[in-house]
Amino acid sequence: MSAGAGRPVPVTADDTIASAFARRVALTPSATAYLEYDARSRDWRPHDWAQTARMVARVRAGLAAEGLAPGERIAIMLRNGTPWVWFDQAAHAEGLVVVPLYVEDRPDNVAYCLEDAGVRLLVVEGEEPLSRLAPVRAGLAGLRRIVTLREVAEPGDGSVRAFAQWLPEAPSAGPPAAVGGGALATIVYTSGTTGRPKGVMLSHQNMLQNALSGLGGIDVFPTDRLLSFLPLSHMFERTVGYYLTMVAGAEVAFARSIPQLAEDFRAVRPTAIVSVPRIYERLHLAIQAQLEGAPPLRRRLFDLARRTGWDLFQWRQGRGPWRAAFLAWPLLRALVASRLLARLGGRVRLAVSGGAPLNPEIARTFIGLGLPLVQGYGLTEASPVVCVNRLERNDPSSIGAVLPGIEVGFGESGVLRVRGPNVMLGYWGNPEATAQVKSADGWLDTGDLARLEDGLLYITGRVKEIIVLANGEKVPPVDMELAIQLDPLLAQALVVGEGRPFLGALVALDMEAWFRLAEAGGFEADPNGECRERAEKLVLARIARQLGAFPGYAQVRRVALLTEPWTVDNGLLTPTLKPRRARILERYADRVDSLYRGHGSRPAVE
Repeated sequence: MSAGAGRPVPVTADDTIASAFARRVALTPSATAYLEYDARSRDWRPHDWAQTARMVARVRAGLAAEGLAPGERIAIMLRNGTPWVWFDQAAHAEGLVVVPLYVEDRPDNVAYCLEDAGVRLLVVEGEEPLSRLAPVRAGLAGLRRIVTLREVAEPGDGSVRAFAQWLPEAPSAGPPAAVGGGALATIVYTSGTTGRPKGVMLSHQNMLQNALSGLGGIDVFPTDRLLSFLPLSHMFERTVGYYLTMVAGAEVAFARSIPQLAEDFRAVRPTAIVSVPRIYERLHLAIQAQLEGAPPLRRRLFDLARRTGWDLFQWRQGRGPWRAAFLAWPLLRALVASRLLARLGGRVRLAVSGGAPLNPEIARTFIGLGLPLVQGYGLTEASPVVCVNRLERNDPSSIGAVLPGIEVGFGESGVLRVRGPNVMLGYWGNPEATAQVKSADGWLDTGDLARLEDGLLYITGRVKEIIVLANGEKVPPVDMELAIQLDPLLAQALVVGEGRPFLGALVALDMEAWFRLAEAGGFEADPNGECRERAEKLVLARIARQLGAFPGYAQVRRVALLTEPWTVDNGLLTPTLKPRRARILERYADRVDSLYRGHGSRPAVE
């Protein structure tokens, strides 16, 4: 290991992503930067910083040959891997602006982003994304070139080139383009839970300073290894799992796919995890499914380990008393907790959850079983991280302490406001929308309601997601939905009731779990068939159990059972797996109305 391997690269106010990358390469050229699975050798192949830089230089030469001027846009629609890094770093070195796109996004949404940003060059995997984009390509007048990583049938007009033919042999020489740290580096389109996505403009300094702030909140070392599985088009992964690790000199292993994630965890053995709650939710559901069929003794042992581990965590955090049961923890850890930790490779010293609220019960389970899990908070417009819990001061119900260099304040009704070097330049081509959320003196309105208590921030609701019942009572639905979804039968839930006399819910069932339940209970397979009334009563009872600890307002009185899951493909989830509330309510408007028939409620737009 080189002499500089233990130090983060210095970042000045003039630095760009490309200059920080060049400094990392110079500091630790032979240290491992990335690991990728090689299907031919069936092994994980390392790439050091010098190797990565050589490929970046060749891609940079290819971009230079396209004749693109500084400030023009290229789009990357690739799965996580070293090619994502090559194109991103090469584009920044040429002074170009990167537009990251989700591989699984719908073609019409991709087309909108490409056209809105005026993208000149698009990078995709191969034939499959080309076929999906075929119906919308004719409308992309500004798109000059598509580069595909894999070999494809190239049209005679040269509009599509395979990477191997497009890539020059000779690398590009010279220092990165002198665009300045404050220059536009990327346009990141928000998930668009309501309406069309907006293009968030972030500068080089926005992202670099956020990475530095992140290192001021959590320790990341050159000896760390992260497993990258969130899409790099998500700002959480891009900043924390890519730029922050570049500054810190840590290793990043690119996961093969979500279905192979369990194998990759065991093979790569990461020391740190960066994830959205959905991954922890899936692991929690898998554990619950295994426990359902387990002998009673094993279930009791699991509950004992979880409770004892949680109480021990609370004592170590200074929030609970010492208990004699802690003496049994080494045995409980060996018998129960170590099995969970082994699923994640057995070396995780830090697991971060962000991008959406983490259900407190899930956090309690994993922390109780010994996973060092902390929750953070951010938004794309803040590059994205604003705050995070520290291991030594970790309250899972909070979103943590504000990162160094970032200010927070509170606007009308307790809306959280953020100011700092991480706050976006604005929305691309949309000054009106920018003015609605960013003040002249740099304060960003997050749209989230929060409170600050003893140095920690707590989210109390979201301005646009408060349900106002017909009697004027205000209900925050998100925490209720997270609690409902802890039941393995109730895969997805959306609480409704705007302008109505009571709360209802749309619930997408886990159909495998439903079929097992139906067979055991004598139900028919279709929950909306002859057994509909019984099925709805059963689900309402399960919802009531999940909401037992909530205040009196959290009473769901009617439910509509759905057999189709909400997915990215059917347009009901964003690419970051958040429900598109408006679209779900539009799709199931009749089902929502049916919940209130005969109850004297007026029709309302949810």
